[in-house]
Amino acid sequence: MRYDLYYWPTIQGRGEFVRLALEEAGAGYRDIARRGDSGIAAMMKLIDGTGDTPPFAPPILKAGSLLIAQTANILLYLGPRHGLAPKAEAGRLWVHQLQLTVSDLVAEIHDTHHPLGTSLYYEDQKAAAKKRAGEFWSARAPKYLGYFEGLMSPDAPYLTGRRLTYVDLSLFQIVEGLRYAFPKRMSRFERNIPRSIALHDRVAARPNIKAYLASPRRIAFNEHGIFRRYKALDR
Repeated sequence: MRYDLYYWPTIQGRGEFVRLALEEAGAGYRDIARRGDSGIAAMMKLIDGTGDTPPFAPPILKAGSLLIAQTANILLYLGPRHGLAPKAEAGRLWVHQLQLTVSDLVAEIHDTHHPLGTSLYYEDQKAAAKKRAGEFWSARAPKYLGYFEGLMSPDAPYLTGRRLTYVDLSLFQIVEGLRYAFPKRMSRFERNIPRSIALHDRVAARPNIKAYLASPRRIAFNEHGIFRRYKALDR
């Protein structure tokens, strides 16, 4: 099946977790909004639609007659269809549960630079952002990343065992994003999560992911997405 992915054309954002899964699977897909104004208009038409199940926001995946939104929901659909999730129901639900935890972590990372509201500029909330970023690194990052670190076995290459799942790809993106946004803090923190760093390196070396990262399909990190680099927050 060929998929249509709808997400903002200039940021990685939450859509990147879906892109990584599609790229690893070698699935054919079109990144619709990156096709110019017509692509963005098509995405907005979906969001403004009047159907029975309209999506709230991108990312949105069109798979045949299905229209699926929310990152974790899209990955729940793609995983078993492309060998990126366990076959047994209990295993699929466990990986989905882990992805939902990643979603919570993503929200907390975003709030390090926009703690008061997304309608405000970063410059309007610098003091609050500095305080929130400090709390994130003192309490929240150790809690979340320590949780994932504790789940990993030294005898297994991936989070849930011998086979890669989509949550491994998502953890790769978390490490990549934090390295971009907080290079100083991550350089100190990484010693606490050696298994997560080793997992990141395994994912980066996978042929499809390695090719994707070197291609123009991979949007560069910038100060408009989830992971933003502000020197004042990276102490």
